This record gives sequence, structure tokens and C-alpha cells, in this order.
Amino acid sequence: MTDRSHETMRVLAQRHLPPDVRERWLELLRPTARLLPASGSDRVVGRLGGLPRLPAEVAWPVWEGRGPLTFIASVDCAQLPLDALDIRLPTDGTLLFFCFDGQIDQGAAPVIAVDRDTWPGARVLHLPAGTECAERQPPPRLRADVRSVPLTARVEPTAASGEHPLIHEAFLAGLTSEAADDHPVNSEEFEEAVWAEGWGPGHRIGGHAWTLQGPVEIEAAAGVLGAEVAWDSPELLDEAKGWLLLAQIDCEEAEGVVWDDTGALYWLIRPEDLAARSFDRAICTFQC
Repeated sequence: MTDRSHETMRVLAQRHLPPDVRERWLELLRPTARLLPASGSDRVVGRLGGLPRLPAEVAWPVWEGRGPLTFIASVDCAQLPLDALDIRLPTDGTLLFFCFDGQIDQGAAPVIAVDRDTWPGARVLHLPAGTECAERQPPPRLRADVRSVPLTARVEPTAASGEHPLIHEAFLAGLTSEAADDHPVNSEEFEEAVWAEGWGPGHRIGGHAWTLQGPVEIEAAAGVLGAEVAWDSPELLDEAKGWLLLAQIDCEEAEGVVWDDTGALYWLIRPEDLAARSFDRAICTFQC
């Protein structure tokens, strides 16, 4: 795996994409704060796993009828490289991410965005700076021995997958399925080249998600619009373009931090809800 920069992605595009495609593809890159296990003198911007710090008056999040949510991660907004990102995160305070991760029911009720009934199975809390908090033990039905992994951040460009609604709009609209599959942005050679440059699963704030089962924006849009909407409909694609990746949290198997079936969790939010700090309107989905 190599460190990515915008110049690295430009060289990659020059090698694999024709000129009429290259510049537009580069315009669709988005910066992310990639979260990595911290060591030494690294600036700590958050933590994966461990125990959350909560105000005394805030109850541990619960999915009614199912059980308590697992604490996944926390991020200190003031420590993030906010100026380098293109999403309007709070400038201070802490974001805490919770999700019903299969501990209690052995994965029988995964949280997936396409199923509105599972939306209560995830929660994002924003605690403003100065909020009096204390470390909270989890409810009895959850593990209390999850290791806390400190995280640092590195700004990197991220690319949209070939199935992303922005890629569809820019390059594939009006093409047959066969022509879309043959388009340079969807070529196996190009996808493998992007992967070889270090683009893959991991933890991130903002940017494009690396997905395991298709665009998470499409999943969110399908959940909003309902099952009756066709997955290739213009309505679905338009709705999907209205969602941003807030956070992607992967597993750290080497650190003993694993969610359900060693998959990744994704939180999405509309830009207007992010600007209004309406984190209760964020949607989570799980892929493995």
C-alpha cells in the first residue's frame, strides 16, 4: 500500500484514462480524513472502540425491541484537518458513533440503509466542547473488553466507484449496460490500478466511501424512496446525489476490534442536515 496524493491519482489517470475522461474523473475526487492507528508523536483525533465518554443525563443509545447499540468510535472535531475537507463538520466537540452490530442477536438484524425499519439501530451523537462527560461502561449485554485504538488522521484524495451516481451522471448516462461496463472508468485494469495505489477499506471522515456491495448513497436513497423505486431510475440517482459520506469505520482485526462479520459501517447524511447539526437524521448501513 502506498500513500496517495492528488498527483498520484493524476498520474494513474494519465496512464489508464483517455484525455476526454481523465480531467472530469479527477474533478470528482474528494478529500477524506483517513483515520489510522496512531503511534509515537501522532496527533490523536479520535478512538476506535473502547468506552465512550457521555454526559450523565444522556442514556446509552438503544434500539427499542432489540437492545443496546455498540459504541463504535469517537472523533474530536477540533483535531480533524477541517480546512482540507469539503464537508461542513462542527469545528469543535466530539462525534460519537453507535451501531447495533450483531453482538446480541448474532447478526440476525443487520443495520442496512435500504430497510427503514433498521434505521433506529444506529446513532450519531455530537457533544459540544465543554460538555461534562465521564467514561461509561456498556450495558450488561454488550462486551466490556473491546480495546481502545487511538486514531490519527491523514488527508487523502478519494475516488468514486464506477457505480457511483456521480460517475453515472458524468460518463454513463444514456449508455447501454454493455457500453457502461466497457467504459474506461469501469475497466478491470483501471480498478486494479486504483486499488494498487492504496485505495481500499479503512476508516475515514468525509470523501468517497470504499464500498463492498455497491454505492452506499444508492442504499440510502432506496431506503428514503421505498422498495417500489427501480434501482436504475433517475429518481433514485437524483436522491442518491443528495447524500454525503460522514464516516466509514472498518474493522481492526489485528487490534481485536471487529464489527459483526468483519465488514464496514458507513454513516451518510444530507448536506443540509450536516449544516444544521441534525446528526439524528444520519443513516447508517453495514456491508461485508
